[in-house]
This record gives sequence, structure tokens and C-alpha cells, in this order.
Amino acid sequence: MMSIARKAPERLLDVPVPELIASAGMLRDEGHRSHISYSRKVFIPLTRLCRDVCHYCTFAQPPRKGHRAFLTPAEVLDIARAGAAAGCHEALFTLGDKPELRYRVAREELAALGHGTTLSYLTAMCRLVLEETGLLPHANPGLMTAEEIAALREVTVSQGIMLESSAERLCQRGGPHHGSPDKIPARRLKTIALAGEQAVPFTTGILIGIGETRAERLDSLLAIRELHDRHGHIQEIIVQNFRSKPGTRMMAAAEPDIDDLKWTIALARILFGPAMNIQAPPNLTEHFGSLVEAGLNDWGGVSPVTPDHVNPEAAWPQIAVLARETEKAGKQLVQRLAVYPPYALEAGHWQAPAVRPALLRAMDSGGLARDHNWSPGVTLVQPPRRAPALGLLDPRIGRGIALAARNEPLDAMMIETLFGARGVDLEAICEAADGIRSERSGDVVRYVVNRNINYTNVCSFKCGFCAFSKGKTSEALRGAPYDLALDEISRRTVEAWERGASEVCMQGGIHPAYNGDTYRTLCRTVKQAEPEMHIHAFSPLEIAHGASSLGLSIGDYLASLKEAGLGTLPGTAAEVLDDEVRAVICPDKLTTAQWLDIVGTAHEVGLRTTSTIMFGHVDRPRHWARHLIVLRDLQARTGGITEFVPLPFVHMEAPIYLKGRARRGPTWRETLLMHAVARLALNPLITNIQASWVKIGPAGVGALLNAGVNDLGGTLMNESISRAAGTGHGQEMPPEAMEQLIRAHGRIPIQRTTLYRDADPTQRARSYAAQALSQVVQTPVARRWPATAA
Repeated sequence: MMSIARKAPERLLDVPVPELIASAGMLRDEGHRSHISYSRKVFIPLTRLCRDVCHYCTFAQPPRKGHRAFLTPAEVLDIARAGAAAGCHEALFTLGDKPELRYRVAREELAALGHGTTLSYLTAMCRLVLEETGLLPHANPGLMTAEEIAALREVTVSQGIMLESSAERLCQRGGPHHGSPDKIPARRLKTIALAGEQAVPFTTGILIGIGETRAERLDSLLAIRELHDRHGHIQEIIVQNFRSKPGTRMMAAAEPDIDDLKWTIALARILFGPAMNIQAPPNLTEHFGSLVEAGLNDWGGVSPVTPDHVNPEAAWPQIAVLARETEKAGKQLVQRLAVYPPYALEAGHWQAPAVRPALLRAMDSGGLARDHNWSPGVTLVQPPRRAPALGLLDPRIGRGIALAARNEPLDAMMIETLFGARGVDLEAICEAADGIRSERSGDVVRYVVNRNINYTNVCSFKCGFCAFSKGKTSEALRGAPYDLALDEISRRTVEAWERGASEVCMQGGIHPAYNGDTYRTLCRTVKQAEPEMHIHAFSPLEIAHGASSLGLSIGDYLASLKEAGLGTLPGTAAEVLDDEVRAVICPDKLTTAQWLDIVGTAHEVGLRTTSTIMFGHVDRPRHWARHLIVLRDLQARTGGITEFVPLPFVHMEAPIYLKGRARRGPTWRETLLMHAVARLALNPLITNIQASWVKIGPAGVGALLNAGVNDLGGTLMNESISRAAGTGHGQEMPPEAMEQLIRAHGRIPIQRTTLYRDADPTQRARSYAAQALSQVVQTPVARRWPATAA
């Protein structure tokens, strides 16, 4: 059947319909798996005036006395704000074509609004909606010049014009486009080509049933394909079926039947291949399953707020109904944005700088719409409830789950596939991860009583995600720089021990006045204050800095730290272990190879480490897959990793987010998957998967206990880094609260040490009903950084 796609285009007209449809369905599944997308939009009809007189159109209306020709800015904003409140991401601007060339009232009203053309006013309204509401504008204004396309590109994420048909005879007398100069095919194709030359993601398609032949439909699609082959900018092909409307010249014309629509959708799929998005409006059919069968993968924009002003007689289906009908067809409904994922993920090429921040705020790691308003660190929004894993399962997801259950390694492609799971596939992964967790840990959930001591927030590095560090250009931001006095470190150590802590976790910025002796002194200070306290300290970046400053090898320097009292290392400074990502978020930091070398060397000298990932900023599932594989390979070689700790990016105060260059942390779906997929991908080598309560919150980590998590990390006492980034989940979760949370989810809490032994009974007893923490002293910086420091 797949050989149909390689036939000469004209031969497709002779292919039996069942064979054509079967081939199209297979191509769609190859490109889009089980997903059928839609965009949650608000429809803004900027003007109903149009200089064209299409014989089937009821959208275009002549001027009416007492009625404005254009929506006012206030009216535009009212519609957009209603859409934003209803969870829409797209603002679809639809309007007539250049009405000022036909109607004086249009010219006069535009002049009063401060504009000479409809396209100029449209551009201003797109900018207004983008800036005031964050909705992503998509504009369908008709024919445009290169200059008009360029101006709109600055304030829209995508544009569009329906070709409708390349058959010029339809513009002749008696045809549906007679008297409509903007429907001349060559002119519409030129607009589509100009958009491609300027890298504008573009929507187009054909209108079937207006008098064209099937051969002419084929020609129309081939004309679009030729432009897409040249520029790669066609993001979707709409196959829209003509609907006869009262009051039009074509009110008595026959509408295409479902078989004709299916045939055309299948033809489009075969001509454009598996990756293209093929759409048909869901309010113009009752045969949802049939269209999916024919190769469709998108339902277009659906509005919970506004009607379809082009087809007002056809109400939008409720999104819940659309989801149900899609599921009946064996697929899952997913929400996209006004721009499709390939053009969102490569925003540097396809999007103007002014629209990228709003796009990043709206999208997830796959370029689709964020499916919930949850973000790490936000306290007022709880994660959504999970649904039972019922229904269909993507066979590739099933294979990945089966491999993990047999303790077989998953390759990068499989892990990336798992990270793309939604709906029932997501639930199946979480259930599988929970099953492996149960086999490895039973119902026990562990935690450690510890204190964070961040000894300085002065740092000479420029990590884009970090809101904690202080360089010389940011002294006035996020509080004053500090550099803790040794007696304050001693005091905090003793206080932590008396409150039941068995560990101090020490990390800080890379202070330019520090050297390798500084870190050894910090270890000795803790041990002198409390000899039994376990020191969990120093990221691989600090280790590299310390060793370099003394001219020592990494191994020799780590051995000297161990002699000074260091017990284990946090596997932080990992961020994402993929240099493609690191070049963006921490270009002056360690490379992936350097991080792995330092952590591996630590294991060789007898220092165990944790492992982490900081995800949800500019990264994608392919990077997460690579990260998990290099950790798995390291653990297979050394066995020195105690646990894996996913750290969701907290965006609120992060410089890279404030500059509009990062997403607002992972979605809840992605957070679930990071923990669950890690359980599958790292099995059986890393047996402890930890959730960060300070970033995810109590409700979130409680839910993660059913997705592969068996550890809730530390009570923390003084958490500073996540709070600097904007999290509102507090700086300490005392043992009473920790154990109440664990028991509330049917698990057994056990207090542990850093190395996963049971906590000493004396320390455990001290940890309950501990005295309130004394006020900390953030010692002002005495050592200033040199002129060359950041």
C-alpha cells in the first residue's frame, strides 16, 4: 500500500478509494502517532467588509448604516481577554480583503483610527493583543505584499491564506470567484511564496465542492507542494468542504459528500507525506472517525468563546465532545498553538524576536500548548489529577515498558518516545514505573534530615537559569552578596545536629577569591564543629575550580577533600548533560565530558554522588534521553550514584526567562514523565528516584509517589537557591510534616542517612519537635571580586 505514495501524482486519480485511504492512514500514523491536534482559539473578525464578492460567502457584508466597519481596539481586547480567560492560546484574526479599495467608509474609519490600510490596522491590533494578553496572533488577511507580510511577521506567530483552488476558470463569468480580484490563483500563490521567502509559518488549503474537478484539486495541492518544497513553510493543509448558505448565489449548489471529503484528505496526505498537518474543520462534519481514517491529524481552531464567523450556521463542537470522538477513532486529542511544533521549536528561524517570549511561555517541550497552568514553584495552582490508564496504548510505548520491566536498556529513541507520551500512554508509563518502584523499594519512602549551607552567593559564572548567584553587575538584585564567616558555618552545623540533622549540604557560587584550600577549610570547619556530621558538598564545578586553583589533578584534589572530611558529592551543575543545551544556558560552565569525568573520578576515590537534571527551560525530550543514557552508562561503569533527582526549572526570577528566552518550567505532564521515565530508563542500575518538594510542592511530590518515586530528599532547614528563583514552597519540611505526607499516600516513611542507611535513633529522636531555627547571619562580602570578574 505504501507504494501508492510513490506513484506519479496524476496516477493517484485512478487508485481505488479504499486503497488510497488505507495508505493515507498509515502515513498519518507514521508522522503523528496517535495524536490528533487542535488549537484552542478566540476568533476576532476585525472587519466584515471585503472588496471581493465570492458567491458562497456570508462572512463579507456591505457597509450598514449605524454599524462600525472595524472593531475598535477596545472591542478587540475584550474578545481577546475573554479568550485568554477561557484558556485559549490563539487569537485568530479574520477579515475581508482590502475593503478600503472599495468602500469610502472603510477609508474614513481607518483614517480615524490612524491607519491608511486594513493591513496596517491589523498589524497594530495583533501587537495590542500579543502585548496585553499574551495570546498568539494568527492572521488571515488575504493578499499581501512582501512589506505587509514582513510587518505582520513581527507580531504574529503564523499567517495564512486559503488557495481554495488553482483553477483559473472558477474566476470566469459564472464561476464562484467571478468579480473577486483577490481570488485569482496566481496572486494567492504569490502571497504564499512571499511568505515562504520571509520564513513565515503559513496555513493554506483548498475549498472543495465549488465547481472544481478532482484533477483540479490535485493541481491545487501540487501547486502548494511546489512552494513548500522550495521554502518549507507550509505548516498545515486545510481541506474545507463547501457548505451552501441561504442568501448566497450558490445556496442551491450541492455540497460534497463524506466520501468526496475523505478522498481529498487522503489525496492531500499522500501528496504531502507523513509529517504534514492535514486539517478539516470539525464543525463542518459529523463524521469525525471517517476523517481520521482518511489521514487527518488536526481539527484546526476550536473556540470556547466565539462562533465560527465564516460558517456561523455550524457551531463548534465542544472540546470534550471532540476529545471523545477522537478517542472513538482510536486517537488522542492534544492541544497545539497557532503555530505547529516544528515552527515553534525552531523559533530562532521561524519567529520574530518580539513574539518568541509569548510563544515560549505558552509552549511545552514538544512545541505543543501547555496543557495546564501548573509550573514548578507556583503555590496557588495544584497539579491536575491523574486519570486511570484505560483504553488504547501506543505500541511503541508498550515496547518500552516491556523492555524496562525485563531490565533491558532503552535506547535514546525509545526514551524520547516515552517522553512524548500523553493520555493513556502517560498513565501506563506511570503505572509501570510505580510497579518497578514497588519491586525495588516496597512501600518505603525515605528522606534525610539535613541543612543546606550556601556559603556564598557570589559567583563569577553567568548561568542563565540561576537567580541565586551574585556577580558584580547584579549586586542590587535579589538581596545583597554574602560570604559566610566560618563561625557562622560552625554555628549552623551545631544547630543542625541538635535539631536531628545527619547531613549538611554545602554548595555556593564560584567566588573568584576562593581556591581549593577554601573548600578544604569549609570541610574542616564542619568537622571541628560536629565530627559526626556527614558533609555532602561541592558541585563538580566547584571541584574543578578548586583543583585548578591549586594545580592538582581532579583525583588528587578529591582525595584531599575526602581527608578533610568530605563524605559525598551532590551531582549538581549537571543541568542537562548535553552540550547543545549547555551552550545556551551555561556556556562558560563545565562540558558534559568534564562533568562526567569529575563525577566518575569521585567514584574512583571512594566518594559517592547523587545525580540530577535541571529541566524545563530550552531543552527537549531528545536532550533528556541523552542525559539519562550518559548517567546510566556512568553508573554501569562505577556504581557510585546513590539517587537520581529531577529538578524542575523554576522560572519566575531566572534571568533567561526574564529575558524571554526560556519556557516557564516543565509542565506537570513533563514533570510526571521525568520521574517515571527515569525509573524505567535507569532500571536496575539507579534504584532511588527522588522528588524535590521545594520545587514541586507537597501535592506534587505526593502524586509522584505513584509514578516511580521512592525518596523525598532532605528536610533542608535553610533552602536558598530555589527560593531565590521564585518558588513559594518554603525552606524546610520538618520530619513530622514529611512523614505525614508520606503516610497520607499509603507509604511507610523511614528517616535515612545520606548513604541510605537508617538514621541513628538518637538523631532521629532529636529531629522531632525541634526548636525553631535561629536567625541566620548572611555575612557581608569582605573579599571583593577583581575587575575581570563577572
